[in-house]
Amino acid sequence: MHVLVAGATGAVGRLLVPLLLEAGHQVTGISRTPAGTERVRRQGASAVQGDVFDRDGLREAVAAAAPDAVIHQLTDLSGADGEATDRLRREGTRHLVDAARSAGVTRIVAQSISWVYVPGEGPADETVPLDIGAAQPRGAMVDGVRALEDTAAEMDTAVLLRYGILYGPGTWYAPGGAVAAALAGDPSARFLGSIEADRSVSSFLHVADAARAAVAALDWPAGPVNIVDDEPAEAREWLPVLAAALGVPAPPEDGSGRQDWARGASNALARARGWRPGHATWRTGFAAQEA
Repeated sequence: MHVLVAGATGAVGRLLVPLLLEAGHQVTGISRTPAGTERVRRQGASAVQGDVFDRDGLREAVAAAAPDAVIHQLTDLSGADGEATDRLRREGTRHLVDAARSAGVTRIVAQSISWVYVPGEGPADETVPLDIGAAQPRGAMVDGVRALEDTAAEMDTAVLLRYGILYGPGTWYAPGGAVAAALAGDPSARFLGSIEADRSVSSFLHVADAARAAVAALDWPAGPVNIVDDEPAEAREWLPVLAAALGVPAPPEDGSGRQDWARGASNALARARGWRPGHATWRTGFAAQEA
């Protein structure tokens, strides 16, 4: 299969390209910069330079590549700018899907997130509705995710990978990343998250497991799938473990607070399709990650 990877040099994309090649796929990666396209070529794939916000240029690039499937791994998180990320989910996905459909592509695998479900008790599965109408700023994030997923679903087959919080190389949670800086007291550290050691529940995912899921999803039926590790956990449990792995102080525990939407997610559906996280829990995964 010829697979076009949008976001080929991101934290997931840079691991995804070699996995696709190892699986026998032909790969073309899109990057916004010449340095990015060169990196993709060094991995053994073809590369094109393109900007997802350049509608016409992107359409030309996808048409020239003529892929059989598109994998959407685009993110805009380096500046911790929620509005920019929401714009990418809305406009960037719109342009990518339009370009893919114009080129005759019928399958897309798209990166989504798993902490957008309505409040409730226990890990959410894919039958739980999205938290539409949530208070701001969460509401804008949920609306952006809904736009991404609805737009991707215009394709004949759209697999929506609702990733857990990503950790590992190139992420905020890696050694030397934004979370380590925030825990160390750096006032300039910026990321979209919380460092409160409270009862809010999160589900995590190593970037390598995210990449492996994207490869597997090329053969999956359409619809959302939670891609998370096996152990949703309260922040008061995982934050001290992360802090120890990063060599920074842990915040004091707050046993009373909890965001009602922070419930974690279930990976039962992904497991039923044969996917297994190589890093089954953050308990061991945090300590194993590299910068």
